[in-house]
Amino acid sequence: MELALVILVKALLAFLIVMGGAAYMTWFERIVIARIQDRIGPNRVGPRGLLQPLADGVKLMLKEDVVPARADRRIHTLAPVISVACGLAGISMIPFGPPIVWNGYQIPLAVSGLSVGILVILALSSIMVYAVVLSGWSSANKYSLFGALRASAQMISYELAMGLCVVGAVIMAGSMELTTIVEAQRGLWWWYILAFPLLVIFMITALAETNRAPFDLPECESELVAGFHTEYTGMKFAMFFLAEYAAMITISALAITLFLGGYRGPLVDTYPWLGPIYLVLKLTIFMFFFVWVRGTLPRFRYDQLMAFGWKVLLPVTLVYILFLSVIFAIIGPPASPTGQPSRAQSTEVVPHA
Repeated sequence: MELALVILVKALLAFLIVMGGAAYMTWFERIVIARIQDRIGPNRVGPRGLLQPLADGVKLMLKEDVVPARADRRIHTLAPVISVACGLAGISMIPFGPPIVWNGYQIPLAVSGLSVGILVILALSSIMVYAVVLSGWSSANKYSLFGALRASAQMISYELAMGLCVVGAVIMAGSMELTTIVEAQRGLWWWYILAFPLLVIFMITALAETNRAPFDLPECESELVAGFHTEYTGMKFAMFFLAEYAAMITISALAITLFLGGYRGPLVDTYPWLGPIYLVLKLTIFMFFFVWVRGTLPRFRYDQLMAFGWKVLLPVTLVYILFLSVIFAIIGPPASPTGQPSRAQSTEVVPHA
């Protein structure tokens, strides 16, 4: 019973963190872009507009739910549900800190301790493609359909380079378990040098995967009105909005875990509660990166987008993965803190010895 309660509490906390983070990313983005463009930004609801996300939520809940007459009503309703569910579920695989001991149990600070958590996150990211395609197809709108087709081609193309970046981290750590990958980076300065090219490529693909500028072709208002979610209103539209920000948080947390030490930082071994703080600070920097890119770079043409993914990112990533494979085939994976080669370890909640 205690173990079930712990898992439930962790799941609830992860849900609240991602939902709250996604909601307040709208405020953060408006504030940062306002500073970039020398504007005032939100300042009407609460001090510095801090209550604006709450006001927006109430407004969207009270708006009429409009469904086109020729739309497939069931799929039209299901698509945003799939999108937000995949966006929220991925964070459950991310370790927020080192395991803690409570009431005689060793508890990992991740909702799920699957040894293949990386594959689950990539699978959820792939399923989000279906949500976008179904939303565009079911809306009976040509603008929506064009946006959905663009999204399917774009997200599938950039997933290849993203998956190869993940393979690079797995090769370096010798494990697919996220906590083991984080611990494998302890005290290894050369890890971050080798991982830096993978991090750069991963973040470029993350922009494309989350349909963020300058890769926001599936929903660019100048060409497609609003793209795949043109025919969505009220809370259905809000669910797509939340799914985008939740996906940004999840992908950023994955990048931090794979390439930047995750929750690790000074004094984490002495004070484990510092782990989540370090992770949140790193996440804030990554969220600023997403917003900064949106406020700085112009949108790509669609042919440029696809050519960059297939002709530049994919070949470069393949060559670098081959290089890493040769290097680590010679030197082997890094040693764990105990001196043994790093390998996947169970993160089940187990009694503490």
